[in-house]
Amino acid sequence: MRRAAKIDDNQKEIVEQLRRCGVSVAVTSMMGNGFVDIIVGHDGGNYMIEIKDGAKTASRRKLTKDEQKWHDKWKGQVAVADDLDDCLKIIGLIKS
Repeated sequence: MRRAAKIDDNQKEIVEQLRRCGVSVAVTSMMGNGFVDIIVGHDGGNYMIEIKDGAKTASRRKLTKDEQKWHDKWKGQVAVADDLDDCLKIIGLIKS
């Protein structure tokens, strides 16, 4: 059964900022069932990113049960980001 997707407060801003950096962003949070929030295309690569709100406490940034299940089953790249810098590190635009 599909569960309604809850969007983190910082998602819209992160998506806008990523697009200003010249990368492609597909918003996929509406898919629900634990699927990642965005897919970012940069320099020939695709990056699946789950966005969490870095302003919230660590316990409120944890993956939901559906997200954890999806991440555990996914055999490709997937990452969690709390902010724009995390996203830029994931896609290689800034060094860790």
